[in-house]
Amino acid sequence: MADLSVGWFNCHVSACPTLTTERLTMRPFRAADVDPLFDIMTTDEVRSAFHVPDDFTRANAWSVLTSFVGLWELKGVGHWALEERDSRRFVGRAGLYWRTEPDWPGIEVGWMLHPGVWGRGYATEAGARAVEYGFDDVGEERLFSVILPENARSQAVARRLGFTPGEERVLPHFPSAAHCIWRLDRNAWSRPRQGARRLSGG
Repeated sequence: MADLSVGWFNCHVSACPTLTTERLTMRPFRAADVDPLFDIMTTDEVRSAFHVPDDFTRANAWSVLTSFVGLWELKGVGHWALEERDSRRFVGRAGLYWRTEPDWPGIEVGWMLHPGVWGRGYATEAGARAVEYGFDDVGEERLFSVILPENARSQAVARRLGFTPGEERVLPHFPSAAHCIWRLDRNAWSRPRQGARRLSGG
């Protein structure tokens, strides 16, 4: 694949805002993120937790990246690239997601981080900021998280964020297994004690 880290690919002003949490910068995806994103998605741990196919390629990672950028432009939601504020190292993605299928539950909060940073609370930290954005900025009354039943780590994050499990459903984009649909209503949400700052917007 051609080098996408330079040139006009990085000149467009994104509709995705840049936010910070205590330890993370949540920023728009850049073309140069394709390789670290591919590296994360092809770790054994992430492959197992998210059922990433064995034939997943760098080109597939590029499609994932551009889908998030496009979703921000067209829907006003999407995933952020996550960086550690101290090291500026790319450690994963988290944010808000939406699909067009009629049985997709609504705006979903999701996360995927490098196994090397699992256990540090980054998913909960970024997920909490995404929930706050979904309620305060997007104006949703209910948010969802779509999680495979065997993904115990993501279930634990969802519980910490206040989500409760609902029905299991086989979704058209993933016919090989049922997902559990977790829900969080605005009136049941506990606002984080320490807020995060909005740095820029589109």
